Amino acid sequence: MHAEANTFEKNAFDSMPDKKRDESDDIAFMINEAWKTISPWWPLKNLIATNPLKGFEDLSFEQSLDLSMRYFQNRVIQKHMVNVNRETIKWCQVFFDEGQAAINMPGRNHGIYHAWRALVHHDDKIHQNNSDNIEWLNNLPHCPEEVIQHCLQRLNIPLKQQKTFLSILLTSLPGWASYIKYKTEWAPQHLQDKHTLTNSEYVAIRIIITCLHLPDAVKLIAAFEQMDTTNVNTTLNAIRNNEMQYERNIANQFSNNITNTNKQKKPIAQLVFCIDVRSEPFRRAIEAQGDYETFGFAGFFGIPALIEDKMRGETYASCPVLLKPKHTIKCRHTSKQFHAGASMLLKKIYRRLKYNVVTPFALAEAMGPFSGLWMAARMLLPSASKYIYSALNHMTSHDPLIEHTIPLESQIEYAESALRTMGLTLHFAPIVVLCGHGSSSENNAYATALDCGACGGHDGAANAKLLAQLLNNPLVKNGLKKKGVSISDDTTFIAALHNTTTDQVTLYCEEEKNNTLIKKLNADLKKAQEANCKARLLTLTSSNHANKLKMIKQRSCDWSETRPEWGLARNAAFIVGPRDISKEINLDGRAFLHSYCWEQDKDGSALRAILTAPMVVAQWINAQYLFSTLDNIAYGSGSKITQNITGEIGVMQGNASDLMHGLPLQSIAINDHTTHHQALRLLTMVHAKKALLDNIIQQEEVLKKLFGNGWVNLMCLDPEDKTLYKLQRNLSWSVAKWH
Repeated sequence: MHAEANTFEKNAFDSMPDKKRDESDDIAFMINEAWKTISPWWPLKNLIATNPLKGFEDLSFEQSLDLSMRYFQNRVIQKHMVNVNRETIKWCQVFFDEGQAAINMPGRNHGIYHAWRALVHHDDKIHQNNSDNIEWLNNLPHCPEEVIQHCLQRLNIPLKQQKTFLSILLTSLPGWASYIKYKTEWAPQHLQDKHTLTNSEYVAIRIIITCLHLPDAVKLIAAFEQMDTTNVNTTLNAIRNNEMQYERNIANQFSNNITNTNKQKKPIAQLVFCIDVRSEPFRRAIEAQGDYETFGFAGFFGIPALIEDKMRGETYASCPVLLKPKHTIKCRHTSKQFHAGASMLLKKIYRRLKYNVVTPFALAEAMGPFSGLWMAARMLLPSASKYIYSALNHMTSHDPLIEHTIPLESQIEYAESALRTMGLTLHFAPIVVLCGHGSSSENNAYATALDCGACGGHDGAANAKLLAQLLNNPLVKNGLKKKGVSISDDTTFIAALHNTTTDQVTLYCEEEKNNTLIKKLNADLKKAQEANCKARLLTLTSSNHANKLKMIKQRSCDWSETRPEWGLARNAAFIVGPRDISKEINLDGRAFLHSYCWEQDKDGSALRAILTAPMVVAQWINAQYLFSTLDNIAYGSGSKITQNITGEIGVMQGNASDLMHGLPLQSIAINDHTTHHQALRLLTMVHAKKALLDNIIQQEEVLKKLFGNGWVNLMCLDPEDKTLYKLQRNLSWSVAKWH
């Protein structure tokens, strides 16, 4: 393992021709290569799960574990970098603040390096009142790349080890580096700051502080190379054992269902849920209530939209981060919602007064009695206070209408793509529910992490409403009919929202509330909610509370609750196929279920889209839970109890730690000693012809990388020869067998 790591870490310049290279090109290349060790981390307002080792996916899973241990779990390097990290953190806090600070850092529009350079001479913690240090700081180049080159020479870092050294500078404070990578490479255009930012600027600041506080930093390279990583084999064995047990169990169940494609009678309603693992047990619960058919599809419903809600002051991308929004969808509020807009304005004014330098004292005097009573109510009577708040909110606001300008041709394309991908092209029920999902919790910094990842860390209500609107459009229905998708005249598409914390499903169909079928559906959804809450509560607490639904609801509004729900903990599989093959199996809320019908996908285009988008997102989620479980200090964010929000963008442990860039302990563990999530890699199971899968894998580099390097395990349930196959690391197939 050690040899593999050293081989990978050989500088890329070794393979370059022996000719004079332009130094600016060299340093730019090294900086870019160093940043590949860092995975992006999204802000609290739209947390997205990512693989913390995404930069190592070109390597085998085994090599990546070794390298990640050297970079992210190296206690020797962390000990040496304490002072450097401390001085870096405080400047990152003030530069990236998004509203928590009363006074903004001056010069942010000039970029982090130039803003910092203009102010750093006031910081005696950095220059230590040393005249030589101050003079050196004042004479630094204005170009960040030149600064980095100069500092590498000052620190006597050998050319062949410079890339490794720059990687160490980033990975020894990975949280802030991850956030910067999000800002520079992943943040949507509409969220870009007015002030500029480049990866080189941050590295320049980092290496300058290193020069002043750790002049013998070259020793970090030795600490990296000499680290003992032999215990990585223990970790690998534990992961493989977990995988073998899970795969044996699930393979035995699915082997009996490969040919189980019995069609039930025409359902009274069809419900399309997000592929999220939390949907799987709820789908079983609603199916148990009667003649209901369920489907799984990515929660943004195939429409990459930018949602604009001016009254709430929100604009956000409601689609997977792998995609860019193509259409702006406006939420239009009725005149009845004027008071809701006024309420939002009052909240903004209150917030500004609260964080102002002078006004908080007067605000406390004026609002103190009311705030004290409300705080007492929220602590002692969380459910009642939530009911009062919801009632007041309902009086002043209603669900906004969705407006769009998508051309008719594109509307038909989106509608056809969604229906064909999930295999819903025939036998439409009178009611088809498109159900997005979100969550509800109080005092929870990770609230958006419980919302829909396919919708960019927001709930999927707007996307569900949009697709329902398209599919109800007679012009779209007529266009679909010409393409071979005939929707019954009596079929109505209804948008809905599944609250994964309480399992409440809200149907957006006020005008049809007296419909007999709607009434029955609402009643059965309520029964499914009660049944699922009863099962879920057993995994959250050992309480024998008589009213399980009441207990679940209380967890969602109790602001002292550190674990309102389990989120996607224990996720293990991504299953692609018709519902028939999994309907009789209790997947225990551990599987992403994506509907797919291989008979309707002759060219494999639908399967290709599923494997290269939803499955990749599922792999990110799986990897984040995996590594947050393996080492919650290096890859997670520790206990929620000791966290503080900084700059409204992320959390710290205490008041001056790194920006925590992973899941909290409460998301993956029952207590300090017992984990709830099981550490294993994602298992993907596809119900399709093996030859079709082969063709797709060979044409998609991302799939060859994930399957060939062991980041994802793949099984094929071949419907032709009725055999279960497993893909080997050399991308060849073998019949799945377990001893």
